[in-house]
Amino acid sequence: MNDETRGCLFALSQPPLMLFLGVIGTLLFFGACYDLFLL
Repeated sequence: MNDETRGCLFALSQPPLMLFLGVIGTLLFFGACYDLFLL
């Protein structure tokens, strides 16, 4: 495994980054559902 791959996996294993991505994904998901069902 080269350094770039290990660096990427290390970055994704950090809790703050996963929390941030989770929040962004949740907001996008609810935004899409809102557009589909309420508009």
